[in-house]
Amino acid sequence: MERDLTRERIIKAASDLLTKGGRDAVSTRAVCAAAGVQSPTLYRLFGDKHGLLDAVASHEFESYLAGKTALAETDDPVEDLRHGWDLHVSFGVANPACYSLVFGEARPGTESPAARKAAAVLAARIRRIAEAGRLRVSEERAAHLVHATGSGMTFTLISLPEERRDPALSVMAREAIIATITTGESPTAEDGPTGIAVALRAIAPQLTMLSPAERALLTEWMDRVAASGG
Repeated sequence: MERDLTRERIIKAASDLLTKGGRDAVSTRAVCAAAGVQSPTLYRLFGDKHGLLDAVASHEFESYLAGKTALAETDDPVEDLRHGWDLHVSFGVANPACYSLVFGEARPGTESPAARKAAAVLAARIRRIAEAGRLRVSEERAAHLVHATGSGMTFTLISLPEERRDPALSVMAREAIIATITTGESPTAEDGPTGIAVALRAIAPQLTMLSPAERALLTEWMDRVAASGG
């Protein structure tokens, strides 16, 4: 219990410093002074500064993730993706220091817990579009495109003075990426076989009438079709 309280106090102190002064203000010395602890305590609980920053990001990002996860699903998975995009951008603009902490420092092969959770939520929304037969590209490619475009738009809006932020920019980027990765209500001959392949790949785990080996082979085939672009 005491350990948990100390951990929460350190995270709260670091979060306050982040909000007031940005990432540069979150030094181990400043955090220890604000939390009333010694540096060995901080390192014992978080390992290093990266561990502390990851914990702060997770703490600050929790309300965003809770809100995004709690979004009620509708019968239209593409519309649900729109809602998720809008929530993502609005959170980043309202919480620039935290957003930059989560998405602003790319570490090859490493992903913060907060970013990993956000990616899982996005992947689930993309999967629903695939299951509906409305995804034009592979799930992985769609998720990367949405994330890259959404985070780029968010950082662009953050960088602009508030009076110069044009809300239409986010809408235009959102609709452009949705048009790129999705088909209409259902794939047509004009869309090519990719949408059908992606949909079949998405539901492959549910095809229990097939053996595990057959499902694996089907998944491999559909991945190949999706990667070829139809």
